[in-house]
Amino acid sequence: MKRLTFILLIIATMSACKQDEKIIITRSDIQLQSDTLTPEALWAMGRIGAYSVSPDGQRAAYQVTYYSVKENRSNSVIYAQALNDSVPVFLGPGSDPVWLSDAKIAYADKGEVWSINHKGNSRTQLTKTNGAVQGFLFSPDQKRMVIIKSVPFNDIIQARPADLPKSTGLVITDLMYRHWDHYVESIPHPFVLDLKSGKDFDILEGQPFECPAEPFGGVEQIAWSPDSKHIAFTCRTKTGLAYSISTDTDIYLYDVDARDTKAAQNLCKPGLNFEQSVAAASATDVNPTKALRNQAVNEPDNVATNNPGYDQNPKFSPDGRYVAWLSMARDGYEADRQRLCIYDLQTGTKNYATESFDSNVDDFIWGADSNTLYFIGVWHATENLYRTDLQGNVAQLTGLQADWGALQLIPSADTADHGKPAPIRLLMERHDFFHPADLYIVSVPGDTASSAQSTPVEMTQLTHENDHILSQLAPGCSEARWCSTTDGQQLHYWVIKPPHFDPTKKYPTLLFCEGGPQSPVSQFWSYRWNFYIMASQGYVIIAPNRRGLPGFGQEWLEEISGDWTGQCMQDYLSAIDDTCDSLPYVDRDRLGAVGASFGGFSVYYLAGHHDKRFKCFISHDGAFNLEAMYTETEENWFSNWEYDDAYWNKDRTANADRTYSNSPHLFVDQWDTPILCIHGEKDYRINATQGMSAFNAARMRGIEAELLLYPDENPWVLHPQNGILWQRTYFEWLDRWLKK
Repeated sequence: MKRLTFILLIIATMSACKQDEKIIITRSDIQLQSDTLTPEALWAMGRIGAYSVSPDGQRAAYQVTYYSVKENRSNSVIYAQALNDSVPVFLGPGSDPVWLSDAKIAYADKGEVWSINHKGNSRTQLTKTNGAVQGFLFSPDQKRMVIIKSVPFNDIIQARPADLPKSTGLVITDLMYRHWDHYVESIPHPFVLDLKSGKDFDILEGQPFECPAEPFGGVEQIAWSPDSKHIAFTCRTKTGLAYSISTDTDIYLYDVDARDTKAAQNLCKPGLNFEQSVAAASATDVNPTKALRNQAVNEPDNVATNNPGYDQNPKFSPDGRYVAWLSMARDGYEADRQRLCIYDLQTGTKNYATESFDSNVDDFIWGADSNTLYFIGVWHATENLYRTDLQGNVAQLTGLQADWGALQLIPSADTADHGKPAPIRLLMERHDFFHPADLYIVSVPGDTASSAQSTPVEMTQLTHENDHILSQLAPGCSEARWCSTTDGQQLHYWVIKPPHFDPTKKYPTLLFCEGGPQSPVSQFWSYRWNFYIMASQGYVIIAPNRRGLPGFGQEWLEEISGDWTGQCMQDYLSAIDDTCDSLPYVDRDRLGAVGASFGGFSVYYLAGHHDKRFKCFISHDGAFNLEAMYTETEENWFSNWEYDDAYWNKDRTANADRTYSNSPHLFVDQWDTPILCIHGEKDYRINATQGMSAFNAARMRGIEAELLLYPDENPWVLHPQNGILWQRTYFEWLDRWLKK
């Protein structure tokens, strides 16, 4: 019956999905030929994105993105669903849904903001910007809205001459002329739109600074106060060279009616307004090739008082007294521990509410009492739910072998349950190695003195976006293991096993090298580096949480910066050696090593230092020549912090000497193993010349090699047909060398 209902829903959906004479891509009712996950099945899955809860706490609205391999494109659609129901209502194309009332939803589509009711009727256009809206945020009184739009920016890349409008040459005068995957000829600014008059104004008018912060910032970097009178926004008041070596973003408090940006209060740096912050930033004299690694020791008062690192994603408490945000302590260190900073608007003081949690806060939400905050963070390779109060008393609430995503508080009219405080309900996204994202309702004890151990947290699955595909697949399994490292520490690693696993057989095995270099190997679900599809092709995957990854304490995390080829590389080898020695189903004669970004760098390094352990390698967007990368990468703070110094400095540090003298390109003479190099030419973090150089070097050494080059992809592979080609090339290479 459920199957029939689903098919009818798809038919109804498709019949209602014509817009501008173009069929909207919706959920695929794909029938698999076997119980093995294939690239085509992976790309047929719906990908849940943004979501929100209605003011009465009765419904959710959420975004799902679908892909068509045939048409080589995607689109996003919106569903509404009652929290006590299992059948979603298709509302139509759009993204980023938010509730304006218990029955009305606002969303983005084709660069404008629209509204629709929860049944899919009464679609109304709310903005008219010629498709310029890149994000939006309504004020609580719904009289105004922040909209993100791009404004021209020609401080670094000069404007094209008026008489040469079709010229393609770029006259560049400073650094940060490109970022992530684009040339910087415009920057995002927040505009306040009056919904009655239809007029808007630019909060940062005339300022050469971006908000939200590129390349990944969105409207989450902006917040309205509960009384709709103020806006807290994230901004880095630097450009050019100064911008390229600094992560110092601040939180500003802006009076909407006063419309005086220069007077906006800097919540991170006491006593400064926006204008003074700009002047202070321009007066800073910093050696652009030296990391600020010792600032926490040499300038503890400055670090504690002035928040010199990343500060972003502000959120007002429900009573309007506090602003909380995510804060890093040190300038130039993009992977510093991300703490929860609380600013008291009444007293002008701030404190940190997660100091006892020795890992990152990845997302958070205020409780209704304005004293409790809920957050997610990684610890021992899983992303779980935690609670803290303003005094910093942290409690873990979930302990699943899974990862939780962004939090939404579900409003409730209940105040008590049999004399006890009513449970707090959260809408959260959850995924693991074998299940893509779905939405869950998480019910937490309302008594903040209790713990998850004394009162179990209840979890109810709300959406079942990909059950029709998952139900056709043989289940996979994973287990956590620990082994000793060469320096006497304990290393956590995951073992992911193939479906239909037979412990009496021997399996070809892959060492997965994580990127970042400070990204956790938690229970993530990826549509490219997907452990389920790797296992489904008959491989065991070994995924270590090597030195440098969060979730094992700050000391473990810090050991990688300035030492990319030291203990972290030994950790990789400790993990793969431990599996060969202790797991009889791992075939030590059929080992491969794979990875992207820092993982790709790891592969290039291991290619010259593996003592014939591996039979093949795959590197995606990996760094190959660190001297070249130092000046090729666009965010210079990254190479400054990770390498410690410029390669040309005669007095460079011991860390820098070690880094450059161990660059993978210096050990090509020791390469002896087939290698596949993959790179996107729009990756400006690690330029495609790195992958080309590695491939060219391998072939000139007479080593079997292939190069998969994407002229139109950034560090990710975003186009469906390119994604299928990636998977096919990846597995054909592995099968060629590991399944003989």
